[in-house]
Amino acid sequence: MTDDSAIQERVFEALNTRPGVKRIDTHAASVFLDGTRALKIKRAVKFPFLDYSTLEKRKAACEEEIRINRPLAPQIYHRVVAITEEPDGSMTVDGRGRPVEYAVDMLRFDESRTLDHLAKAGPLDAELATAIADAIAASHTNATVADGAAWIISIPALIDGNSNGLRNGGHFETAAVEQLGKASHQAFLRARATLVERAREGFVRRCHGDLHLANIVVIDSQPVLFDAIEFDAQMATVDVLYDLAFTLMDLLRHDQLVAANAVLNQYLITAPVETLDGLSALPLLMSIRAAIRAQVALARLKRPDADRPGILDEAHRYFDLARALIHPPAPRLIAVGGLSGTGKSALARAMAPTVAPQPGAVVLRSDVIRKQLFQVGHTDRLPSSTYRPEVTARVYEALMHRARQVLAQGHSAIVDAVFARESERDDLAALARACGVALNGLFLVADLATRQARIGSRRGDASDATQEVAALQEHYNIGRVGWATIDASGTPEQTLQRCQDAIAEGK
Repeated sequence: MTDDSAIQERVFEALNTRPGVKRIDTHAASVFLDGTRALKIKRAVKFPFLDYSTLEKRKAACEEEIRINRPLAPQIYHRVVAITEEPDGSMTVDGRGRPVEYAVDMLRFDESRTLDHLAKAGPLDAELATAIADAIAASHTNATVADGAAWIISIPALIDGNSNGLRNGGHFETAAVEQLGKASHQAFLRARATLVERAREGFVRRCHGDLHLANIVVIDSQPVLFDAIEFDAQMATVDVLYDLAFTLMDLLRHDQLVAANAVLNQYLITAPVETLDGLSALPLLMSIRAAIRAQVALARLKRPDADRPGILDEAHRYFDLARALIHPPAPRLIAVGGLSGTGKSALARAMAPTVAPQPGAVVLRSDVIRKQLFQVGHTDRLPSSTYRPEVTARVYEALMHRARQVLAQGHSAIVDAVFARESERDDLAALARACGVALNGLFLVADLATRQARIGSRRGDASDATQEVAALQEHYNIGRVGWATIDASGTPEQTLQRCQDAIAEGK
């Protein structure tokens, strides 16, 4: 044992013997939980990817952890404190004696409120999913733009590292590991030009780097990102979609398909529209993340108190997800039309998680796009002048353009708009033919009283439709619909089932 290790063990023993203290160990740190306080100490270890072997390096790492994480979670990360040896030989936190160790002084939050625990307890609600996406998007907006060359070059090495780790772990069939590695390299070759272009556009940034569900905690009803990578700036300097992919993948792993789709769609609403051009890389990025988590699970088998059956089950779940994600099925185009109040947007949100490839379809909503065109908030009201025919034509042009973007990336899209004109429906059919995908058109119908009641109950919605607008729409000449006409007068669940039945029957 080195001198640093010996002194550190004395520090750990002193902290651990304090009444009520709980100790949590990882491969690189030990955390001591004491009341509302948490002290995180870097372990005196040296790995290929980090070096905490000296007191000076551990102090620098603590300071870097504060610098990186405090902007993301100021309520959690307080300061760096010294652990001092007093003249009588005792160890004191922030004492006056000789510093023999350093710790990150943090808020002790409720560990049961991290997203991995919440996801195991039940479905994550839509409000939380939206807040998760907004928190991640805000972190990316504030992240420093970096040269993307090193990131692009590192991807084949990431794939090979996964293959080697999974193969050497001895718990997966070699052929399956080799197939995953080969498919991943092929996916990278297909996505490389896209990733290079995204790097040129500034999408490679100094990100969190480790956004699995255990590193997001809900405090005061808001998700907070914490424990970002501080020990290797290059490891955290990645495409923002790779950062997002970790959260999306982990939501899928925890069977939170609805939340994963909601996070993706909310993120895309707030992100630059060019983000749609990166969706082709998402299956690869999520698959790489899943393979990494499979390796992390296997590494836990080395602990003496390891729950081997549980850990192996977790590793296999991540490995199977990595294999599934790398082979996305062909995209689909679904159109949801109907007059205001028929429940188009509710249907689109409910249907999107079920439409492959994972994590579900991108929802393109005319109401949201109209607000984006006028650069206002999604729930801000627009004047009637923004609903002139020439403006609405611009909205539909933007819808078609974005649907083409999504489909070109191999991802499915659900287009949500009134589609009252035959020409609008014909244009979408032409787009589907040009992109070589099938179009499932769904036109919702409901009586005026039902539509007006729904419009009257809306709160915080992107639609500007009023009950008066709904009445005026009764006089629209819809013409020949040509899509499946769906009775939407019942519950949202009934409408969803009718639409799924219509698609399955090819109507």
